Amino acid sequence: MTTIALFGATGKTGRRVLERALAAGHTVRALVRDPAKLAARSDRLTVVTGDVTDPAAVAETVKGADAVVSVFGQVKGSPPTLQTDGTRTIVEAMKAQGVTRIVSLSGGGLPAEGYDKPGPADRVIRFLLKTLAGQVLADAEGHLAVLEASGLDWTVVRGPRLTEKPGKGTYRVGWVGVNASTQISRDDLADFLLTQVDDRTFVGRMPFVSD
Repeated sequence: MTTIALFGATGKTGRRVLERALAAGHTVRALVRDPAKLAARSDRLTVVTGDVTDPAAVAETVKGADAVVSVFGQVKGSPPTLQTDGTRTIVEAMKAQGVTRIVSLSGGGLPAEGYDKPGPADRVIRFLLKTLAGQVLADAEGHLAVLEASGLDWTVVRGPRLTEKPGKGTYRVGWVGVNASTQISRDDLADFLLTQVDDRTFVGRMPFVSD
């Protein structure tokens, strides 16, 4: 099985990725700021306490990993460039330790030029994101730029509105405006994120996953 370095394991999507990774028999090294927030327990889970912008903690998390899954993002009070700076720290640790595969999570507001075909509703959503959450969108764009320049085998998984509904076990993988809907459950998103650890179909691309 695979050893996964997981960033963002205590978030609503991250904890689902963690649960599924352990259930599938993988070994997980998770970086968390507060270990008390982790409900999962396993002898295949190593918890590293620290922050994603701390090079030593990130290096310890990446140590011995076969792949990285990054689902951390901005929360209330986060620095405006948290995802960009954290991703840069992760990439540096990966290069130092010879890890080449990283799967990162972002939102549908991040455009995939040449693949997306946004309709009127999609354009409205992007306009609202830029207007109401411009800092978050700029940070997502910054983290993508770090990955694009990294030379690593990266995939950025994008999703629409996330719901707490039980997963259906099925979902669509397309692009904004192409074989896509406006929502997906966190369960199904977590399922897809985990498949990308070994699947190389979308290396260097940004698939959009929806119900």
